[in-house]
Amino acid sequence: MISKVFESRIENTVQSLFKKLGLVYNGEIKIHIEQPAHLEHGDYSTNIAMQLGKSLRKAPIEIAGMLKTQLEEESSTDQLISKIDIAPPGFINLYIDWNHWANNDFALPVMTGQKAVIEHTSINPNKSAHIGHLRNSCIGDVLVRLLKRKGFEVEVHNYIDDLGNQLADTVVGILNIPEKKEHSRFGDFCWDIYSKVNEEYEENPPLLEERTTVLHAIEEGKDNLAWIGSLVAERIVREHLEEMNEFGICYDLLVWESHIVRQGFWASAFHLLKQTELFHLETSGKLKGCWVLKQPSAENEENDLEHNQDKVLVRSNGILTYTAKDIAYHLWKFGLLENDFLYKRFTEDLWTTSTTGNRLSYGKADLVINVIDYRQAYPQAMVKQALEVLGFTKQAEELRHVSYGVVSLSPRAAKELGIDISSGKASYAMSGRQGIGIKIAELLDSMESIIEQTRSEKNGLSSRAIAAASIRYYLLRFSLLTEVIFDIQQATEVTGNTGVYLMYSHARAASVLTKAGTGFKKPNEISHLEKAEYALIRHIAAWPDTLEAACSELSPSTICTYAHELATLFNNFYAACPIMRADNDQKALRLWLTSQFKVTMGDALGVLGLPAPERM
Repeated sequence: MISKVFESRIENTVQSLFKKLGLVYNGEIKIHIEQPAHLEHGDYSTNIAMQLGKSLRKAPIEIAGMLKTQLEEESSTDQLISKIDIAPPGFINLYIDWNHWANNDFALPVMTGQKAVIEHTSINPNKSAHIGHLRNSCIGDVLVRLLKRKGFEVEVHNYIDDLGNQLADTVVGILNIPEKKEHSRFGDFCWDIYSKVNEEYEENPPLLEERTTVLHAIEEGKDNLAWIGSLVAERIVREHLEEMNEFGICYDLLVWESHIVRQGFWASAFHLLKQTELFHLETSGKLKGCWVLKQPSAENEENDLEHNQDKVLVRSNGILTYTAKDIAYHLWKFGLLENDFLYKRFTEDLWTTSTTGNRLSYGKADLVINVIDYRQAYPQAMVKQALEVLGFTKQAEELRHVSYGVVSLSPRAAKELGIDISSGKASYAMSGRQGIGIKIAELLDSMESIIEQTRSEKNGLSSRAIAAASIRYYLLRFSLLTEVIFDIQQATEVTGNTGVYLMYSHARAASVLTKAGTGFKKPNEISHLEKAEYALIRHIAAWPDTLEAACSELSPSTICTYAHELATLFNNFYAACPIMRADNDQKALRLWLTSQFKVTMGDALGVLGLPAPERM
């Protein structure tokens, strides 16, 4: 990575300067190297001179000049740097020797020996999935690809909450709500049943008692109700997996919440927690009879009902909260419980926890990443706190919650679904209880139809593959905490910052190289670059740094932003710099640049989980 090379060299130069001035350098200043937005500001730049102003008691521009001189003296044999400039108020701008760059490897450093468990998707198994669920899965899948690219051993979990209220509601609905509408999928049938039973609860409150009965039954796992719940959940999960497979999303392990309870994981966690001072049984007040995990700062939150409820791990009626089971699950993820699951195959390539089966090696992670929307931030913090309370500080530090904004509907999309938009809001929330949302399968079918009708060339990728890639990219390109206001018309666009634009750019480069029909070796000399050539090679060089930043920040949108700019720069280059009509030296350079673009864009598309087509 070029930025790491420059950071190291600037660090050595700063140390040398301090020594020359008779000062002690403590190394506490963080040297930051970045690629400036404007070409005239260099290939990489640092503000270290401004950071040193107070320590050296000199003007930043003077310090920049001293560092430039020192760097030039120490880098007399360094062929990576072709030129150094300084700019007010004290920036040091570095320019790359592109011949040296092309002949050396500045790839992403790869880690070894580290295992990451990434949990994503984790949809309640009670109805068809909607586009909000798909955003979670797409984010999680890119993180899987990123960490694998970084060298982690990655294990992908899909947690199935088969003991929750949502599944219980669907079971109550199946047993009590008549439904005669024709459905092509079981999940769509359950979608309607789930919304209708929630309507019935309002009109017939005693029906809510049946939910409690079902909850107890499926937690015990012995009677007719438990079997009905199990059958419903398994059928829905299989449909969810089929939907995710259309988007290239897959898993290593399904973890069923019922197995955590029935196979003693919570009992083991409960035993550990009871030995701590912050976990105790409430004997009075609103939470009497509940087992509660208090935070050290809980005294300041006594009036915060939501947080008080989140602290309850075992309710007074004996039913476990989601957080309790999640604590047990995370102790297992880190290999901190003696308990282990048994495993059997769910599909040919996917294993599931089971009450019978094989002993296999899952869990025991060094790093755990959970992709869960921002509304679950507090329960996630409770899991981290439980690890800390139990003395597992290192594991708590390696538990990462990747939070993201929900997917809402644009007024236009809401109107199409029959929602009253007279309030004039900018967005409208989806609601499973009200049956409001865009199902993944229906969106994919619709998108495929639109693309099939509008495309002229049909010999490349299938319209369905293009549709899935388009939807996937649309959900990934927003920064994590941004609320995605989903608009069907915008999602089906094929120009601008879209997945289709990226894939088309890759296919264009592939077409050029196919027509050239020869090897694409680096030319003997890279010099006198046209502006479009320079902008493209400069951006290609930043790819390893972008990968590193995306891995560090766990940010898929960082890759999207880079890839869109890369496609734009290539298409500008393609328009401004004739390739096949250029003279021999220029042609060789431009073909080589095209091949470098194709490799880099193919890598970016692979990380994003999009196809890298030879033709569209």
